[in-house]
Amino acid sequence: MTKISVQINTKKWFWGVAATLVLLLVFGADGAAVPNPRESPVVLAVRSVSPAVVNISSQYEIRKNINPFFGYGRDSLFDQFFRDFFSPEMERRERRTSLGSGVIIDGDRGLVLTNTHVVERAVTITVTLNDNRDFEAAVVGMDPDSDLAVLRIQTHQKLPAIQMGNSDDIMIGESVIAIGNPFGFSHTVTTGVVSAVNRGIKTPKRVFNAFIQTDASINPGNSGGPLLNINGELIGINTAIYAEAQGIGFAIPINRAKRIISDLINYGEVLQVWIGLTVQPLDGDLAAYLQIPTVAGVLVQSIEPQSPAEKAGVLEGDIILSLNGAPLSGINAYQLKKSDFSVGQTIVLEIIRSGKRKQLPLTTEFFSPDRALTMAEQRLGIVVSDLDDQNRTKFGLQARMGVVITQVHQGFHLHQIGVKVGDIIRQIDEERVETLTDFKTALTKYRNKPSLVLLIQRNGHLYYINATMKDYRS
Repeated sequence: MTKISVQINTKKWFWGVAATLVLLLVFGADGAAVPNPRESPVVLAVRSVSPAVVNISSQYEIRKNINPFFGYGRDSLFDQFFRDFFSPEMERRERRTSLGSGVIIDGDRGLVLTNTHVVERAVTITVTLNDNRDFEAAVVGMDPDSDLAVLRIQTHQKLPAIQMGNSDDIMIGESVIAIGNPFGFSHTVTTGVVSAVNRGIKTPKRVFNAFIQTDASINPGNSGGPLLNINGELIGINTAIYAEAQGIGFAIPINRAKRIISDLINYGEVLQVWIGLTVQPLDGDLAAYLQIPTVAGVLVQSIEPQSPAEKAGVLEGDIILSLNGAPLSGINAYQLKKSDFSVGQTIVLEIIRSGKRKQLPLTTEFFSPDRALTMAEQRLGIVVSDLDDQNRTKFGLQARMGVVITQVHQGFHLHQIGVKVGDIIRQIDEERVETLTDFKTALTKYRNKPSLVLLIQRNGHLYYINATMKDYRS
């Protein structure tokens, strides 16, 4: 009996020691779990963020004119006129699907951040989570200039959300992670490094500034997905707008996007911040002429009447060295920094005036599009009106789209090059003008440019002209 008992106890001791060793291997001597050596920071970041990354499927319609002379089309100059003279019923409608990515930024309110070009023409939008749950979504607001859009998922459930990071302290060469749905393959992960920051990209539609450049693969379908740092924090929104890129990806820095996101959520659009300054570069020759020891900054060229700059006491000839402590290296730095400010925000301008440094507090205001009509008369020398039935009869016009010029003032560039009353403005730079609202929006957008390209319609013909904008001081 004694011998059998010893054998049983020995077996119990053996299995007890084995179990202890297994527990030590798994949890460690202090009882904490020992990490799996294969669980790299990338694996941990992706595991944490994936529930907040979504697939976006957009259904949209395209309309094609049934043109009996030149087939189907919508983008040529002829087709613009075709829409003017033929019935809108002569159209063919086709429904198509667009795929993209997004990321949940507010789980309580169901807010999703993505690119504008993913959803800009959508009739219906479906958002799919990584657990295959589908939700309908509505557009809260879009900003084509930044290519950012905010959606709201139609649900009462609390959803997983991503943690915001800081894109201002990004280091060249640091590791980044991109997650998205390229070519419809859901939750695809790519990694790379930050190749450059503040990168500008010119596309057929517009110029984008201050992008993060990375070698993480970003393809169609990745658009709107998150770019993460190694801690799994959101530092950028991926965008596949550069079609010729191979092995190059671009992302919108999240810090630059935060003000845009706030405006889209609160107002449904990005409010036009008004400072009221026209500036020019400050080169070495000009600095020497002004007898100042630095060429950093921008020179105030003109000030808009009743503007925040005028109220703050800014004068023509002042040199702006910094905005809110951020040094200005030139025009681009000024424009980029200005885009970070919100309506009603007080900012500090550090200036040089008569060789002395001063600080001027300035409170930004909202630039109402209604100001654009006054600006058109003050800087272009024209008065415009809607192309309604009364104006079509008055000026003998048949066109249905655009704004008609009702007055042209002498002494302005447009008068000098032969623009006349009754001419129709169809486009300003890259923005088509179909209504008076379009005209005001476009002029507001480009109000700080020294000249504009106008598409003028006269007697059934289209003409592109370059219109010089007169300074307010002129």
